[in-house]
Amino acid sequence: MSQVPLIVTTDWLVERLDDPKLRLIDATTFLKRPDDGGYYDVWSGEDAYKEGHIPGAVFADLLNDLSDPDSEFAFTVPSRERFTSKMSELGVGDNDTYVVVYDSGLAEAGASVVASDWASRLAWQLQYEGLDEVAVLDGGFQKWQEEGRPVSTDPGSYPKANFTGERRPELLATKEDVKNAMNDDNVVLVNSLTKADFNGETDTYERSGHIPGSVNVFFGDHSDPESKELHDDNKLREAFEKSGALDPDKKVITYCGSGIAATWNALILNKLGQNNVAMYDGSMTEWAADKSLPLDTAEKDK
Repeated sequence: MSQVPLIVTTDWLVERLDDPKLRLIDATTFLKRPDDGGYYDVWSGEDAYKEGHIPGAVFADLLNDLSDPDSEFAFTVPSRERFTSKMSELGVGDNDTYVVVYDSGLAEAGASVVASDWASRLAWQLQYEGLDEVAVLDGGFQKWQEEGRPVSTDPGSYPKANFTGERRPELLATKEDVKNAMNDDNVVLVNSLTKADFNGETDTYERSGHIPGSVNVFFGDHSDPESKELHDDNKLREAFEKSGALDPDKKVITYCGSGIAATWNALILNKLGQNNVAMYDGSMTEWAADKSLPLDTAEKDK
């Protein structure tokens, strides 16, 4: 059991910036929906990291280093060897250290939706590969800057580590798992995208709509756009209660477009005490590409 909170505040972090056990990681990635529709434009946040980051932080490139380069889908989980090798280079893996991950705090470039979903993606990957001591910074780099906290352009570095731990397959859901879940009352499928995406009103993916039987809990509703802070647990709980996702006797599978936003919902569910949560890595990108698989829209749900 981790001794580090799942989500930490800027006050919590600033008190520990000089802690030799801290491994601080900037996982900033940028995503923007094209004006003419279609799949998102995505790019690495490495240049933004070089322009300024929390002092001591190292940069982890989710797009280019920590995804499977041979997959036809973006952000597919890489081989364990690829992931642990990169993490070891960044200094992550020693049993006596802990990790805090942050990102720009903006769910979409140019948008006002606040969610640390890129940070939660890396945190989820670390947990999937067996690391316990990992947290996500609430409000991310945007909140850090707005509070006038220190910012550095000096690249961070940590001594190379040896990543240990065992992969936790129960945290990952496959396409087959989701197919089985559609007819299983003991599994709650949570779509983490916008209501418009869920209703089939957008053309982001090869086909529009949602996986039959899934419920919509938009990942971007969990934080206050002004303060950049997460809502309190009571309000967070309200977002999930109607879906049945907080039932301790049920398993939850979260999904989104490419397994990013779904990790933010999974993290919030964990924070609220639901620990039986898996994330569908392929999400809508994989599901919609397989024309043999069903999709529902708002009309079909009526």
